[in-house]
Amino acid sequence: MAWFGLSPDEARGHLAMLGFSALVAGSFSLGTIVANDIDPQAITAARFVLATVVMGFVAAMQRDLKPSHLRRPWRYFILGGLFTLYFVLMFEGLKTATPVSAAAVFTLMPLMSAVFGWVLLRQVTTPRMATALAIAGGGALWVIFRGDLAALTALDIGRGEMIYFIGCIAHALYTPMVRKLNAGEGAAVFTFGMLVAGSILLGVIGFDEIRATDWMALAPMVWITIGYLTIFSTASSFFLLQYATLRLPSAKVMAYSYLTPGWVMLWEIGFGNALPPVPMLLGLVATVVALAMLLRNEDRVG
Repeated sequence: MAWFGLSPDEARGHLAMLGFSALVAGSFSLGTIVANDIDPQAITAARFVLATVVMGFVAAMQRDLKPSHLRRPWRYFILGGLFTLYFVLMFEGLKTATPVSAAAVFTLMPLMSAVFGWVLLRQVTTPRMATALAIAGGGALWVIFRGDLAALTALDIGRGEMIYFIGCIAHALYTPMVRKLNAGEGAAVFTFGMLVAGSILLGVIGFDEIRATDWMALAPMVWITIGYLTIFSTASSFFLLQYATLRLPSAKVMAYSYLTPGWVMLWEIGFGNALPPVPMLLGLVATVVALAMLLRNEDRVG
């Protein structure tokens, strides 16, 4: 029996993306809690090394680790560098940015990815998608500026949000670069290569910060966050994203990033924190409208 006019496969794809967006949202709330307890490069290095082990195991189980995948290793370092920059700046930004405003910055990524996709791959965005991206971008900006028109007109953006925005530019560039640089490798082994390269880069660039970290004295919540980022934000979300991508168009998969601020609010309520002020909630409504626009089938009228 169809679910809201969807085939069973499509319905399962949407459920997978609901789970994916909820798991991604958790990294904002947990990241805010521990951001000032460990250096951003150190926690990113720990996450990358552990995630490398997980994804290496996945690639091995899929029998997808082959010598031919080592061709042009510079590709992995470009992608690993972009992903490393994103996570380091995310944790740096979360030192001062609120989880909800950071999640709103995150929703700007589809718009930036669409721009990079056109520049690098000449991917064309449909009018409906462009409208949805514009609505979501406006809603995200409203949240980032705290629902304050004076702050918006004065471009009074927080330091943490600005730092994280730079990281999101790197992540938005990462998405089309994966397609541009992939030479037929499977998703698991390609992600594994990227994580290996990112771990090496972090080991070199962040060596002093990693060595200076007293790993044995870290608070339990820091280790919980590292474990969550490794198991849920990397491994589980990878499988959910891969599962959904095989069943849904890429635009619909991308659309679920607009649910992140809403999920973050639920995480914050779970941690006992208050809801953001009502003016900010209006911006979140705009992102939900954009989600609905992107999920609607292009061939469905009315």
